[in-house]
Amino acid sequence: MISDDELYKLAIFLGSISMVLIVVYHFLEVNSQDKSAAAVKKAS
Repeated sequence: MISDDELYKLAIFLGSISMVLIVVYHFLEVNSQDKSAAAVKKAS
């Protein structure tokens, strides 16, 4: 059976990983180029 200390460490680890992934996702989303705007620029 998992002890309370192991469960605490696992929860902290998984929570930290999820927060890092959320921050990375938002960073990539904000800095991505809009495909429709890129298509309009190419057509001009």
